[in-house]
Amino acid sequence: MPPKTEFYIMPKIRVTKRFHFEMAHTLHKYDGLCRNIHGHSYNLEVTLAGEPRNEPGHPKDGMVMDFADLKTLVKSEIVNRLDHSLMVNQLVPKEQIELLRKTTERIILVDFQPTTENIVSYIAEILQPQLPAGVELFSIRLYETVTSFAEWFASDNQ
Repeated sequence: MPPKTEFYIMPKIRVTKRFHFEMAHTLHKYDGLCRNIHGHSYNLEVTLAGEPRNEPGHPKDGMVMDFADLKTLVKSEIVNRLDHSLMVNQLVPKEQIELLRKTTERIILVDFQPTTENIVSYIAEILQPQLPAGVELFSIRLYETVTSFAEWFASDNQ
């Protein structure tokens, strides 16, 4: 890295951490098989952007965000909430939801169709306001299967 002078511009860097969780969902009134309750092994990639800290001697010098801090945030706000749960659109009739509650205690009612596209936006809405100053949510990639994923980019959503 070049010496840091008053004219040196700190580079903007992107850092990514991967996560995994298991979750079931059902697509209300969908015209295919996904109208049935089914599960996925989701893989989530969270990418942040920012300038690495420039504070020699600070324990987090050179980091955009400590990967341990990012892990704590995403695990507590996303993975622990979604893992081994069932995500259901609140448009599903209440009597059906009550029947589901007899078999599982981890039902997440949402006001959207729980497609991968909508779930990735939901995750972005949760994470964005919780990032430290100077750190931006750059993108989120959510794999529903090994070959299918949805992506959210901050630049597309400003």
